[in-house]
Amino acid sequence: MKVLHINSSTRGENSQSLLIAEQVITQLKIKHADLVIDEFNLFEDDLPAFDKNAVGAKMALFTGQDSNSKEKEAWTKIKEVYDRFASADIYVFNVPLWNNNIPYILKQFIDVVTQPGWAFGFDPSTGYTGLLNHKKAYVVIASGVYYQGISNNFGSDFATPYLNDWLKFIGVSDIENIHISPTVVNTDYDKTKQDVMSDVEKLIA
Repeated sequence: MKVLHINSSTRGENSQSLLIAEQVITQLKIKHADLVIDEFNLFEDDLPAFDKNAVGAKMALFTGQDSNSKEKEAWTKIKEVYDRFASADIYVFNVPLWNNNIPYILKQFIDVVTQPGWAFGFDPSTGYTGLLNHKKAYVVIASGVYYQGISNNFGSDFATPYLNDWLKFIGVSDIENIHISPTVVNTDYDKTKQDVMSDVEKLIA
């Protein structure tokens, strides 16, 4: 069994979303002795841009035309990232809430791997069908101020519904959302953190 841990935080050891994601992985290791972990740090690892060469290669495939050398090179790199993504059985995402939504680097990753014929299919009469079935996702989202139930004046969470909708779109319907918040405006963050870590242990068990 393979886990792909997708880290979209810049904060390293200071990242609270990363802390909880690592707790998820620790508990999964306890449950699955044969677990293989692949770490994808989006801000540090090689993540290709979905630029004009990538779009040109994609459109060439759609129209049956030949792509040029730069387009072919771009598409090869994109396929490598997709294959790495598709090979996992379990996804663990750690996501800091940026301006009420996901970091731009995670959107770039989503745009790279979400390709027709790979992640989803399309039929003119029935619409879209996700192709990455029989996988599970743990989505850890951290926010400094916002938490569920707080006044709208303190922000919103568009990240959770967006990521859930995307995962279902590509065929991943078994999703666990784990929120760690608030991490900054919190008079007893240690208790909040310990409660979430305890919940993770119970969830995986």
